[in-house]
Amino acid sequence: MLMHFLIKIALYGLAIFVGTYFLPGIHVDSFTDYLILAVVLILLRTILKPILTLLTLPITILTLGLFTLIINTLIILIADGLVQGFRVDSFWWAFFFSLLLSILVGVFESFDKKLR
Repeated sequence: MLMHFLIKIALYGLAIFVGTYFLPGIHVDSFTDYLILAVVLILLRTILKPILTLLTLPITILTLGLFTLIINTLIILIADGLVQGFRVDSFWWAFFFSLLLSILVGVFESFDKKLR
């Protein structure tokens, strides 16, 4: 269980690194901040995302699930407020970062599942 969590932190950290490389509106100060941000995002996506999805279920259904992108963006903006070494320049940078992060984490986790 611990090893799975550490692998997940590494995958998120790698995805965050790639995201900050390609998106100039996303800033992470240090390697430690990458790891802290990875842990915070994992916790927020595990705890907060299901609650927000449930609370916004009618609008999520009405938009055929696209409102989930806004929920992911809000999670990025919340992480911006929680992690001191992480900055997002605007809502749109957070939107693109959450989209890229979701894609990269999905791809990385699919490789992780194939290796097991």
